[in-house]
Amino acid sequence: MSDKPSRRQAFDEPLWWGLFSAGGVCFAVFVPAAILCLALLAPLGVVPLDAERARSMLFSLPGLLFVGAVICLPLFHAAHRIRHGCFDLRLGHDGVNKWLTYGSAASLSAAALTGVLIGMLM
Repeated sequence: MSDKPSRRQAFDEPLWWGLFSAGGVCFAVFVPAAILCLALLAPLGVVPLDAERARSMLFSLPGLLFVGAVICLPLFHAAHRIRHGCFDLRLGHDGVNKWLTYGSAASLSAAALTGVLIGMLM
């Protein structure tokens, strides 16, 4: 009998778990705060926010961090949940699901961050 485990340990799993964890924290803390401020308090006039001020806040380094915390990390959190849900339901092949879910999260994150970077340069 061999002492080797029957299943090979994925070398990249700690990376995905780290992004999953960070995305979950950002999803629980920053997304509700962003919804409260941008969707409720700003239209009611409690938080003074006009178009020029919003543009200057979004297209800056804090805006880049905001987009990373509110869009990019929750995308990886959702991708991890979808991948493991597909694995539990035995849908597709895990390698393909990994590429589809994390690839989608990475490309959507890149698009969001690229939009902010282009706005910063204009």
